Amino acid sequence: MNVTLAVKQYISKMVESSGPGMKVLLMDRETTSIVSVVYTQSEILQKEVYLFERIDSQNRDSMKHLKAICFLRPTKENVEHLIQELRRPKYSVYFIYFSNVISKSEIKALAEADEQEVVAEVQGRSWEPSMLSRCTQGLTSVLLALKKCPMIRYQLSSDMSKRLAESVKQIITKEYELFDFRKTEVPPLLLILDRSDDAITPLLNQWTYQAMVHELLGLNNNRIDLSRVPGISKDLREVVLSAENDEFYANNLYLNFGEIGTNIKNLMEDFQKKKPKGQQKLESISDMKAFVDNYPQFKKMSGTVSKHVTVVGELSRLVSERQLMEVSEVEQELACQNDHSNAQQSVRRLLHNPRLSELDAVRLVMLYALRYERHSSSILPSLMDELSRKGVSERHRRTVQSVVEYGGKRVRGSDLITPTDAVAITKQFFKGLKGVENVYTQHQPLLHDTLDQLIKGRLKDSQFPYLGASSLRDRPQDIIVFLIGGATYEEALTVYNLNRSSTGVRIVLGGSSIHNTKSFLEEVTLATGHSGDRPLGGGRHGTRH
Repeated sequence: MNVTLAVKQYISKMVESSGPGMKVLLMDRETTSIVSVVYTQSEILQKEVYLFERIDSQNRDSMKHLKAICFLRPTKENVEHLIQELRRPKYSVYFIYFSNVISKSEIKALAEADEQEVVAEVQGRSWEPSMLSRCTQGLTSVLLALKKCPMIRYQLSSDMSKRLAESVKQIITKEYELFDFRKTEVPPLLLILDRSDDAITPLLNQWTYQAMVHELLGLNNNRIDLSRVPGISKDLREVVLSAENDEFYANNLYLNFGEIGTNIKNLMEDFQKKKPKGQQKLESISDMKAFVDNYPQFKKMSGTVSKHVTVVGELSRLVSERQLMEVSEVEQELACQNDHSNAQQSVRRLLHNPRLSELDAVRLVMLYALRYERHSSSILPSLMDELSRKGVSERHRRTVQSVVEYGGKRVRGSDLITPTDAVAITKQFFKGLKGVENVYTQHQPLLHDTLDQLIKGRLKDSQFPYLGASSLRDRPQDIIVFLIGGATYEEALTVYNLNRSSTGVRIVLGGSSIHNTKSFLEEVTLATGHSGDRPLGGGRHGTRH
């Protein structure tokens, strides 16, 4: 509980994150005092900080050979000083850190002032008060409805995770006496995670029925808008896909695209067998009764067949039109393999394909940027030039940097890309030896490993601490996972499979939204303060709950 040491470590992290080179530390009156308490001048000089300036000083010289590390309180005055600084930058690049949370509107104002694109990083991602309240209410409503009073673990690397954990705990504690919580031998566990720890999963094309529908058509409250499908009939312009009321969908939502095609064919053949014959004779009361009894079921089946044939047909058309099989193979290579030479060649080859959509082009470059962020032979600048030559707008090209700001190596609390421990390396080695059954489904989200470690009792307290003094001694039985920044249907599939394979464990997944790629990029844009001129790739958004 050494506050001085904690502050010193925070400032050290700021300085080290800017990389090698001469630096200036740009502060306000209060943060100047904070730094002077925890660091001597000789100590800070050893970290290549050669100049100390105040943000409100009017007499500073332009020194383009210096990197600026800004450590400021998030006051209106400091934000305004910083806006003026970015409009006429005196240093080559700016790394901006605030001593407390800053609003998204202020981050947006800073982004708009950065016309010369000198800002490399802004550490200001935080809760909007209304969103924190909404997530708290949603989580506590679920807990109260289930009559569960959980122990809470959160992602230590995410301040947002801790704040939500504290907010939920406060409500549960306050309302505890009003609700008849079920006393269980092993208390349920609420695990709060941050989407920024795994920015790769929502960028990938997924090949299960439910995930494909959401990615390519958009699934909003179980409804799909098919009005833009060529030649669509009036009664199929909007359809409902609900596992509660649609047996075919319930049985197929987690199956891959190839299996869906076979099952659609079987559904149609079954329909043909049961279809009432046009010349059917109704010679008796019993014949007429049988027809009346069977017709509603036939009508329901007819609607089910038409709906799924239309949906699968449109998915097939989009997969072919956008060449998504080829795109997805390269995405999986970027997400799962460690071969930079092949990866750069594959991405370049696809970027030269005139049929590659803008969304898919940007997505591939984002995956490359996340995967090879610090590779010594990175070709990211060259790939950005390729995007420009393809006609991708500047604002959309900037989303590549936004994704790195949101979920890059500096932000992640875990080693998303490269396994470091012996067990993980061995697993990857044997996976490579066995080969891959399906090249389009190699990737597993980080959530799989996190939950697997949790179930086995190996999830590190140092990375996912308990809120409060108590901790679980036994294996958890009821687990509620909440992803700040949104979950995906690939992660829903992971939870589904873990529920099937882990005896005695029940897992529920929730998030601030259910993302497809487009909605995730909107989330990234809001979180990093970079606004676009229109939603990338069109207007089919993610599902919010």
